[in-house]
Amino acid sequence: MKSNKPTLGRLLRGLRQRNDWTLKEMSQRTGIPLSTLAKVEHDRLTLTYDKLQQLSERLKMRMSELFAEPGEGPEPAVTARRSIGRIDRAVRVNTRNYDYYYLCAELRRKRMIPVLTKIRAKSVSEFGELVHHSGEEYIYVIEGRVEIHTEFYDPITLEAGESIYIGSNMGHAYVAAEGCTEATVIGICSSADDGLMQSLMSLHADEPVAVTVDDTEAAKSERPPTRLKRPKVRTTATRS
Repeated sequence: MKSNKPTLGRLLRGLRQRNDWTLKEMSQRTGIPLSTLAKVEHDRLTLTYDKLQQLSERLKMRMSELFAEPGEGPEPAVTARRSIGRIDRAVRVNTRNYDYYYLCAELRRKRMIPVLTKIRAKSVSEFGELVHHSGEEYIYVIEGRVEIHTEFYDPITLEAGESIYIGSNMGHAYVAAEGCTEATVIGICSSADDGLMQSLMSLHADEPVAVTVDDTEAAKSERPPTRLKRPKVRTTATRS
């Protein structure tokens, strides 16, 4: 029976296959003869330390990475970041159709943007063009009824307690459903794009917006400050 214990041959073969290289391509990349690599992969030959070092340098990998099996890796770094999402500390953006409350704004470079939204638009014509942005989003209806319009699906109405998950690069719009004056939803937008929040706020570039920022000093830091000041600075800007 073959042992499950990793061997140099098994590790090198796995590395080559993960990168979709042929033996010839790996030989060209490492400067080690094809016949030598073939014997190593079949555990009929091993490599000296000098050859392993050459392999590491040519492939721009640390020696430890050469001996790591797939799935192995360093423990994820513990960032210990924390933020309490309070409305009075949110970045508030007021538009004709919505009031947005961007929560936990003092944490920069977030991969998720939590947003509490009050929806007043009552039709797609009132809303305007469907919006697109990178990533995905999840919307949960807290109060009222919301009509969801998307680029590739028929409209659907969600009641309080219901939710939807969509790809955000698909055109979409949320409006208050018939008979509902205003609806409140909580949304989570996620993207690998570090500038997601700026991207979301730029969606209002074609209309005047009023922005209220609480705890502006806190927003400059990765960590919530121990002593919070709560000035309210209200500015109105027209984006072009």
